[in-house]
Amino acid sequence: MSSMLVRAEQLYVNPQTGNDANSGIKAQPLKTLFEAAKRVNLNKEPGTTTIILSKGVHLLTQTVVFTNNKYTLENRLVVRADIMPDDTDWTPQKMPVVVTAVPLVAGVGGEEAKGIQPEVNHVTIEGLRFTGSPDYAYIDGNNLRRSYPIWRDGKSLDDLLVTQCLFAGNVDVLPLHVGVIANGYGLVIDHCVFFNCKNPVVFWKNDGGMGSLSAMRYSMVYGCYFSGVWTTQSTNGDGFDFHHNIIANSSTVWIREKGSTRRYKASDCLFADYTNLAGYGSGPLSGSDATATDFLELKNVQTTGTVNIEKDQAKRNYLQLAEGSMGSDIKAGLFKKKHN
Repeated sequence: MSSMLVRAEQLYVNPQTGNDANSGIKAQPLKTLFEAAKRVNLNKEPGTTTIILSKGVHLLTQTVVFTNNKYTLENRLVVRADIMPDDTDWTPQKMPVVVTAVPLVAGVGGEEAKGIQPEVNHVTIEGLRFTGSPDYAYIDGNNLRRSYPIWRDGKSLDDLLVTQCLFAGNVDVLPLHVGVIANGYGLVIDHCVFFNCKNPVVFWKNDGGMGSLSAMRYSMVYGCYFSGVWTTQSTNGDGFDFHHNIIANSSTVWIREKGSTRRYKASDCLFADYTNLAGYGSGPLSGSDATATDFLELKNVQTTGTVNIEKDQAKRNYLQLAEGSMGSDIKAGLFKKKHN
């Protein structure tokens, strides 16, 4: 019984060598994250659960939903890479690549495909690379297809940490509508990179009750063709922790709901090569007209200049700031430790 509990609390997933009939230990990994979630949802024993993804392509053909709300601040549900960006032997090629090829379902303003859906409290997702969707975004003049690699629906849920993840899309062939979109409380984006997504993150709705505060820190947004960050009336203003972020070569830096009265502070950031500093958003087909910026207090934020991105795939900092680029002092990107 003891060994069964250990297997349930730590599951390995390897799409190349795994089999969903395996035990899930390191020597006998599962094949799919979907199977890992099924087992996690059935295990009611208290304690931390860690799902470890190997390098390789993890294809999601069904939304991976977590529903076992047994976790606490100390005993979390963790979905992570086997090799993390700060490990000495990490390279960009060793990041697990999560591809969302989930069948589309009807949604407001078109259709939606959702990848990982944690409908539980106290979740960490770390060290993964997410791609855009194979489905083209355009349907017609009024409807779009949207890919959401990480989505949380519950408006009372709390504590979702997404850290050291890379979200990479392409407007023409692999559109990624929003990297992370979450209702509820305590959505924290930490040391993430968003490259050529439409929107990196939407801090969406909550139930109006009490919950922990949301944050975005040490993250880089590059080439996002609608927003750099999206907040709503539900996103607490004074308590929203936004610092040490780079938003560059993007359309509108900060999108908020029309009618929002929240005020926000951004500190120790770089906003470069943008079209508008602020705008309104109301859904998937929002426009991008500039709005007033008086809701946004900037402290030690540079708003001019150009950043350079490393495009050499052999480099450790591939798709991050090139060495010596403007903004390097902000320490935004996948690494939490200094590397030689």
